[in-house]
Amino acid sequence: MAKSDYKLTSEQIQNEGKSPVTVFHLSGWLDAHSEKQLETSAQEAYESGVRYLVLDLADIETLTSAGMRAIERVYRLFTPRDDKTAYLKLCSAPPQVYHVLGITGFLLTMPMYENLQAALDSFEA
Repeated sequence: MAKSDYKLTSEQIQNEGKSPVTVFHLSGWLDAHSEKQLETSAQEAYESGVRYLVLDLADIETLTSAGMRAIERVYRLFTPRDDKTAYLKLCSAPPQVYHVLGITGFLLTMPMYENLQAALDSFEA
């Protein structure tokens, strides 16, 4: 996969008895070439009424500072400043991506789950 082979697919999952959650399945490199695509997709989803978002990082090969900046912007879009509840959650990060998120402090504010189902289950009704 070349650096430019970033891909985002989206699906909406209806958890039983809970609000629907949109999942962005990301793959490839989340970097300066792809950060705007993630931000634009998130903005469009938010404007269309999506309020619960999971970023599935299972197929992210490389996460750069630009990619982390994009995730931070999406987090701020979905999580109001005065609200302590996270409406953006991360899941399934490969070890190298998890490590980067950990050492940069991202995981102090952004919830990370081992798999998609755990992330979905974490949203309240």
